[in-house]
Amino acid sequence: MRTDEPGVPSLAFVQLLSSPAIDADAVERFRVIMAREGTGELALIRTQGEAPLRWFREVYPDLDIEQATRLGIACAEHAQLTSFGPLSVPLVSACTVEEVVELLTYLPLITNAVTTQFQPQQDDLTIRLSGNAGDPDLDCLVVTYCGLALLRLIDLVVVEASEATMHSHWPEPSVLPREAASRSRLEFDAPFSYLHMPARTLQAACRFPDPISYELAVTELQQALACRADTPEFTRRVWALLDDGSGARTIQSVADEFSMSSSTLKRRLAAEGTSFRELLQQSMVDRARKRLLDPSTSVGEVANELGYSDLTNFSHAFKKWTGSSPSHFRREHEVR
Repeated sequence: MRTDEPGVPSLAFVQLLSSPAIDADAVERFRVIMAREGTGELALIRTQGEAPLRWFREVYPDLDIEQATRLGIACAEHAQLTSFGPLSVPLVSACTVEEVVELLTYLPLITNAVTTQFQPQQDDLTIRLSGNAGDPDLDCLVVTYCGLALLRLIDLVVVEASEATMHSHWPEPSVLPREAASRSRLEFDAPFSYLHMPARTLQAACRFPDPISYELAVTELQQALACRADTPEFTRRVWALLDDGSGARTIQSVADEFSMSSSTLKRRLAAEGTSFRELLQQSMVDRARKRLLDPSTSVGEVANELGYSDLTNFSHAFKKWTGSSPSHFRREHEVR
């Protein structure tokens, strides 16, 4: 499974498999494909992978624009506030819809299947949506899903009813699901696909405003986006797995997560100019520093979390990494 192909965010995809949007037969076909490619629902989530859009073409071989539109609508109806990884916290803590919309800037952190382009028009805002599948039917599916999912998420967080609408480049299907809440706000045969956000909607207050959490989350998103621009895709996914705070990792345990041999993992990292040893050490340093900044955690607990059964060995390793002992590092930052 390639790591650079357009797809659906892993958690959102797994949630869809458990929803009525995808019937039981299709779910089984998806699982057969995943097994064939050496992955599964949990592995996708743990490695922050994406479910490739080509899987949808294989599961739905007769997919056309009409079916793609209906499937996109059905999937969007089941979008959850938790579906979109690092975007979920700022999504919930945003103070206004305008802050929610600004999160589309960081969409590349979870998927490259859709590209957004902001086009301000006086007080209103148009957000152009373009698919990157290279297949018109799959582009229709993912653009419809992405646009309507955002409208649904806005509905979940705003105090007042949203007046935002989606305009689809594709024709209206002969049959639309009657129960779809988005029917009244979805228009067809537009010159291109876009979302229209009136000024009143952009200024609407959200239910759970938390400006501090929002700003902190956005700062992390900015750093992640900058890091992603400089870090090859496979290296980024290995780093994410090492950085999940689940204790010490071996090259074999990480290779197992990607359903590949350790030698293949070594070659993939070498091709991107790094090594497992370098990534592991940097991850250990970063995790140790973060945990040591927490005064409620003892040095021994930090050592244990990083896989060191002996505090002396951890202290020697930390001093080799940073030039200071764990205790000195903690005292220095307490003073600061």
